[in-house]
Amino acid sequence: MGAMCLRCAAQPDMPIYTDSLQNSWDNWSWSATVDFNGTARVHSGSKSISVTITSGNGALSLHHANIDTSSYTNLTFWIHGGTSGGQLLKVYAEAPVNTGRTPVSLSPLTTSWQQITLSLASLGVTNHLDFGRFNIQDRSGAAAQTFYVDDITLVGNGAPPVTNIAVAVAVDAQVNRHAISPLIYGTAFALSGDLNDLNFVLNRSGGNSETRYNWLLNAHNHANDWYFESLADSSATPGASADDHIAQSKAAGAEPLISIPMIGWMPKLGANRGKLASFSTNIYGPQTATDWEWMANAGNGISSPSGTNIVNDPNDANFLTNSDFQQAWVQHLTNRWGMSTNGGVRYYIMDNEHSIWHSTHRDVHPIGATMEEIRDKMIEYGSMVKSNDPNVTVLGPEEFGWSGYIYSGYDLWYGGLHNWSSTPDRSAHGNMDYMAWLLDQMHQNELATGHRILDYFTLHCYPEDDNVAGTDVSTSTQLLRNRLTRKFWDTTYVDETWVNQVIKLIPRMKSWVSTYYPGIKTGITEYNWGAENHINGATAQADILGIFGREGLDLATRWTTPAASTPTYKAMKLYRNYDGNKSTFGDTSVSAAAPDPNNLTAYAAVRSSDGALTVMVINKHLTASATLSINLTNFVAAGTAQVWQLTSGNTINQLTDVALSGSTLNAVVPLQSVTLFVLPGAAVLPPTPPALSATSKSQGLFAFTLTGQAGTNYIIQSSSDLVNWQPISTNT
Repeated sequence: MGAMCLRCAAQPDMPIYTDSLQNSWDNWSWSATVDFNGTARVHSGSKSISVTITSGNGALSLHHANIDTSSYTNLTFWIHGGTSGGQLLKVYAEAPVNTGRTPVSLSPLTTSWQQITLSLASLGVTNHLDFGRFNIQDRSGAAAQTFYVDDITLVGNGAPPVTNIAVAVAVDAQVNRHAISPLIYGTAFALSGDLNDLNFVLNRSGGNSETRYNWLLNAHNHANDWYFESLADSSATPGASADDHIAQSKAAGAEPLISIPMIGWMPKLGANRGKLASFSTNIYGPQTATDWEWMANAGNGISSPSGTNIVNDPNDANFLTNSDFQQAWVQHLTNRWGMSTNGGVRYYIMDNEHSIWHSTHRDVHPIGATMEEIRDKMIEYGSMVKSNDPNVTVLGPEEFGWSGYIYSGYDLWYGGLHNWSSTPDRSAHGNMDYMAWLLDQMHQNELATGHRILDYFTLHCYPEDDNVAGTDVSTSTQLLRNRLTRKFWDTTYVDETWVNQVIKLIPRMKSWVSTYYPGIKTGITEYNWGAENHINGATAQADILGIFGREGLDLATRWTTPAASTPTYKAMKLYRNYDGNKSTFGDTSVSAAAPDPNNLTAYAAVRSSDGALTVMVINKHLTASATLSINLTNFVAAGTAQVWQLTSGNTINQLTDVALSGSTLNAVVPLQSVTLFVLPGAAVLPPTPPALSATSKSQGLFAFTLTGQAGTNYIIQSSSDLVNWQPISTNT
């Protein structure tokens, strides 16, 4: 045994900044204004460091007494470029004995938070006894640049060691075969460039602000999302914002989804398209928060210092309207874009998250919406849309989450006021789940009128955990994020959040539809599993898309579109454009079984365009790579497997092709990675013999050519034998 390195003992991380400087680090910055209590942009916690360079080459510089770096591996921090981004910075570390500092140039900053991880080796201070300072410095020579830094950590070497585990995945091309709807590949508010690059097919315009989109003024009220302000969009042209969304979608070959407001109130504007506030401090007095930066008299509607909700006049910033107003908008859309069967808008959404209107839109709808109110509005507004364009597809009710699936807005409002002592709306309707009752009512309306209003039953689903939904990537949150995707499908998984019940969302939705409204389709039009800038968010996103395909969901749109620079965006791209040539994951789902969905999942599909078999393997392990044995059944490979992979390196890379060993594909996938295996030209055995294109009958053998396999014949002992298929020569 060699001598033990005492300096190399495992060391935990050293936080440098989390809401304040930690562990005796202090400020040695120069030519910069530095605020360690910034609140304008925060990555986590309540504060960040705001840095404004006051003269060229200024820097944020942090100092510490000499540190032995033998027990540390990396310097990591989160950085944000503010409103415009583009700042050019470099990072270098200092150790007095080592005068040869090694600066590392950062890519231009973006307008969102991004994590920077630099090895101490790259900074030239690995295994030093006297590391004591590092600097994030301007490298452009320009002054008056502001950027933000948060969550700075010196990473210790005490992380669990990386291990390797053996995982067997079984793929059977004849089991659980069903079409994967292309409509599960949807997003929201994407511009044409990202839509085209992702090759996604749906682009939703939705959310709280769309509940109050005044198409005639081209203005929104942003409700509780932004101080209940009525704000003009950039153009005064009627319908311009919606028309731009439609144009962006169609330019990329995607279909737009348009939300029809049903709440009955629309924003109005002041003189010269000026802003209006529902809770002006000039009218309602001091409030606990105001839009101090952009509209100082716009309050949050909570009186200060009492903390009680203010009862306002909804006419301050809004006006009462009805479905006739929205009908004029639908007519504008059909006039501008044509009918749905001729290039126009095909998908209309019946507003957004009605059961929390009393919270998100309490300035105009302070009492929770009853079951009857939403039923009647959906019938009224849905009928209006279809009377103007009979072939459109209508989606609803767009409920926000578990509570909204079970209880109406009235019950949520009433329960919140009365300590959840009762739920009178549910009790008055046979104690039925709200969504089940609403589906039944919409079905009864179709039976009575002969007209179907609702085509897709759509809900929203989020993790129901703020850390998972946000940017937190602590070990515990990453592991929970990995597990919480099971709420979409697992009929035994008890949700680990406050819900504490088996949600089994997609099976539940399908069961409700089968029982209460047979024939309509299912969709999830908002979901987001957080950590967009981290590989953990990417593995969760890839897992969710695989689940949607395997479980037979009909439609899905993510909230919203992650930045193209993020691993989560690239996880989406792996399914629809992994090679930059619009090559996709297969469109017929087949069985792929992996042993532990918390740590590694696999999804498989056949691609009808060329017969390829595609297998997506998501290794969620934080500390373990996986040696895969993918065992293939009822599949004949025509060549080697292409391999495309996304890791924490944040690039989709094509790796060396992998040859099969018999019917097994062996490969190693790194920790926290998404790997796509593509076996091109695969011959997948159909459940019944295909139509014979060439037939010879001799000694009980049938020979024919499979679609997509020109020049290769197959033999089978009888029409019912699905096991002993094998290729024979073309001339046999």
